[in-house]
Amino acid sequence: MTEAQDSGETPPERENGGAWPRVARLAGGLYFVSTPIGAARDITLRGLDILATADVLAAEDTRTLRHLCDIHGVALAGRPLLAYHEHNGPAQRPVILRALAEGRSVAYASEAGTPLVADPGFQLARAAITAGHAVLAAPGPSAVLAALTVSGLPSDRFLFAGFPPSSKGARRSWLAELAPVPATLVFYESPRRIREMLIDVSETFGGERQAAVCRELTKRFEEVRRGTLAELAASFAGQTVKGEIVVLVDRAAERIVDPQEVEDALRDRLARMRLKEAVAEVAAAFDQPRREVYQLALQLEGKA
Repeated sequence: MTEAQDSGETPPERENGGAWPRVARLAGGLYFVSTPIGAARDITLRGLDILATADVLAAEDTRTLRHLCDIHGVALAGRPLLAYHEHNGPAQRPVILRALAEGRSVAYASEAGTPLVADPGFQLARAAITAGHAVLAAPGPSAVLAALTVSGLPSDRFLFAGFPPSSKGARRSWLAELAPVPATLVFYESPRRIREMLIDVSETFGGERQAAVCRELTKRFEEVRRGTLAELAASFAGQTVKGEIVVLVDRAAERIVDPQEVEDALRDRLARMRLKEAVAEVAAAFDQPRREVYQLALQLEGKA
């Protein structure tokens, strides 16, 4: 997700003349700082403390971090500001690890939102942990959690699946694996593909499943559409859409299985395949515990 700082708000005047004060000292370690997904004032006070005080700053997009720091009066002069993204990670990780080995504090900020969520920070975190350095988080904005909050969908269990494949065939195969997951599913999607993606989800999951499409969260033109997948797919027909999009889909309804239907299917397969093969196929087809289907198969074979 990218940051636009497009909320239209202006941070209040600060008593110290505009500069964010530095804390006494930040202990050595790698600090992952969550940054706004839109509204600049969503940054936390602790996040600003870390950005103002860290010995070294790293960012997925240095321009975005500079803009955020300018808004809040965080001075960058005199400290290294490194770009760290998916394209230069192998070259930049040793530089950051060397700073950590020297006992310095390093703050890493994603372009927007929480680092490591659809973000290249994972390998950096793993490398720092492997090297024995402290890894800490300054939690804050997250498009996933913000969308889940306003979607009206169950939040007790959810799965963040990231961006779907861009090609239709690969996308449908990928979605088919997620369809039965018993959790609210959360996706990111490009505005250029949202219509096609919703059609594929609707036809793969079933158009009656409840869903929500959240666009430009926390920004000036924030929009949330709720309804069935079929309704949402139709609502984007012929529209030109812009902005960052999060799609959420309710979990699959619990399947009510007719025991007689399972028994009939098992009888049919036992007549033409081995017991283990019949059990595996019926258990998968009806989403039933294999042990229970196996016991039923033994009973049926004993009756034959």
